[in-house]
Amino acid sequence: MFDLVIRNTSEVVTCDGQGRPEAVLAPIPRGAVAIKSGRIAWLGPEASLPPSDAEVIDARGSFVGPGLVDPHTHLVFGGERSAEFEQRCEGKTYLEIAERGGGIKRTVEATRAAPERELAYGAVPRLVSLLSHGVTTAEAKSGYGLEVNAELKMLRAIRSLDGLQPVKLIASVLPLHTRHDGWLEQVIDELLPRVAEAKLAKFCDAFVEKTAFTADETRRVMAVARGLGLIPRMHVDQLTAGAGAELAAELGSATADHLEHISEAGIAALARSGTVAVLAPTSTLFLRERKYAPGRALADAGVPVALCTNCNPGSSMTENVALVMALACLECGLTPAEAYLGFTRHAARALQLPDAGRLFVGGPADVVVYQCTSYRTLPYHLGVSEVRQVLKDGLLCWELGRVVRKSQHHGP
Repeated sequence: MFDLVIRNTSEVVTCDGQGRPEAVLAPIPRGAVAIKSGRIAWLGPEASLPPSDAEVIDARGSFVGPGLVDPHTHLVFGGERSAEFEQRCEGKTYLEIAERGGGIKRTVEATRAAPERELAYGAVPRLVSLLSHGVTTAEAKSGYGLEVNAELKMLRAIRSLDGLQPVKLIASVLPLHTRHDGWLEQVIDELLPRVAEAKLAKFCDAFVEKTAFTADETRRVMAVARGLGLIPRMHVDQLTAGAGAELAAELGSATADHLEHISEAGIAALARSGTVAVLAPTSTLFLRERKYAPGRALADAGVPVALCTNCNPGSSMTENVALVMALACLECGLTPAEAYLGFTRHAARALQLPDAGRLFVGGPADVVVYQCTSYRTLPYHLGVSEVRQVLKDGLLCWELGRVVRKSQHHGP
């Protein structure tokens, strides 16, 4: 009847409910999960589990939940920027470092110089680290090429990563990252049409900031992107208050990311538009800033709040989901339930993946078995992964600190 059964849980947190955050979690006390051919075939209290001779994963009294979703990363890049971290520790700001030739420009140089294969293989350890924190689906952006061929090279590297490791990747083209002469016209006339033709990305992203791109430039590019079938999303209100959230709402952006300097009007605009707020609190910490995104105000206004690692070499060199959750609670004002939904149900909504980030019969068997009895432990055990096992499409791919390679589903 089944290939695999997960039993002996404290609870199965399905994230498949409705209403307030605790209700959306929809836990099944002492629940069990049965898997067949990579899908969830049965879900309910273990006392009602049908008899089966399937292989068993014993949760040992810990909780089980859906595979996590990281909706915002820059994990494909060349080089590294540890020297800039040292400069920030000495008191330099992100903008000061950028003005002296560092920042994104340094990563652009290294990324342009790296072969496509090197970019792909260089990202594998970061993806394995995300997997060890329970992430089974992640978004990955271009944005460090900033010329047509280099951007396409990054996107091809992202696509090739699906065959190199278990985490499913959703690609975003990020042409509006840092400006240089003539780039906007190249993006519109050549890059976006080629990305759309080759189906290299689902989303088109933009960094809207005083030091990056204006609202009018973003409107122009997003109109072209949408016409080519690419879905808009945006980095906004990160370093300064620039009415970026209002712009995201106006353009029907799938997400508004960062939001450290969002205004009350911006919060109201996102609530009306249904745009998902994607918060990156490790960036605030990493850059030694003190103004965290107002997660509590966003959630209270009815804005769906997702969380991300924003894994990148300059402003958030981490894959630590537990640390993100902790900061979201301690500094952004979310509850543990809201933080958990930020990496499950709401993160999946940010990527417009209705089947991800939740457990339901017929859905994909992306499942995490933890070493603790409650999701509340994830932000509480500060910066420490509580993951024991990870299944992707019903295949065991991570177990107790090591990658498990399986080429077939359990059973015949």
